[in-house]
Amino acid sequence: MRVLVTGGAGFIGSNIALAVQERYPQAKVYVLDNFSSGHFKNLIGFKGEVITGDIRDRELWDELRKRFAFDVIFHEAAITDTTVMDQKLMMEVNADSFRHILDSALEWNAKVIYASSAGVYGNTPAPMKEDRGLEPENIYGFSKLMMDHIAQDYMERFPELRVVGFRYFNVYGPRESYKGKTASMIYQLALKMLHGQRPRIFKWGEQKRDFVYVKDVVKANLLALEREVSGIFNIATGRSRSFNEIIEILNRELGKSLETEYFDCPYDFYQEHTEADISRAKEELGYEPEYTLEEGIRDYLRYIKP
Repeated sequence: MRVLVTGGAGFIGSNIALAVQERYPQAKVYVLDNFSSGHFKNLIGFKGEVITGDIRDRELWDELRKRFAFDVIFHEAAITDTTVMDQKLMMEVNADSFRHILDSALEWNAKVIYASSAGVYGNTPAPMKEDRGLEPENIYGFSKLMMDHIAQDYMERFPELRVVGFRYFNVYGPRESYKGKTASMIYQLALKMLHGQRPRIFKWGEQKRDFVYVKDVVKANLLALEREVSGIFNIATGRSRSFNEIIEILNRELGKSLETEYFDCPYDFYQEHTEADISRAKEELGYEPEYTLEEGIRDYLRYIKP
């Protein structure tokens, strides 16, 4: 089996590449990344090859089609910074380039498993279900919704093409540290509190998110690889938790009692409440999250404690 992971030096991509390598030791795994936000240290222990390139480059895909034949493409490459306001850039990287990947998959007869986002739902009422509430609040969410539209168009025009899209909710876990300011709030709060600093969050910490541990995200991707399924699925825990709860858990796990500092939210497109309906992923993929927020944070701290 030949596997391509785009964005494979990034947070989720590197976790997938290493998990595939472990699950399928005979597989040949390739990572494609331009290292704009990924980091080589995420790939320490990786035994495959790295291709350095930009997914927008049509010539790159022409060259890959000449030299390789992949069985599966995990497409994780994207601009993941939701505060980027350059609409043209966001659409070129996240949406337009997706057509190069799907065209290549058609030629290779490869399955495509790609990263969409809960950003497609904006501030529509929870729980979010795949077929409704598609009202993104920013260009990032819009670009991911357009990816889903492109995927659906290809699936309709080419019934033989196997495509699985995952609307990730708030993912956290090992190998996200190189994302900097776009790393999860769980990581950023844990880092401050480990150094004895007070946690800072937007007023009044009751905003809720469906936080999903990266190991559950990897599990979903492996299920998609192993099952004959196509479609778009929410990947989350199905339960939203507040930022105040995260701080309570971190204080408890770190043996601290740091008080929270609240400040005004500077964004006008902030999602107040996300919670996924994961019934479709359960029924069609056999996906069942293994980590509660408490369990995920406890496991994660093993990686980030000094």
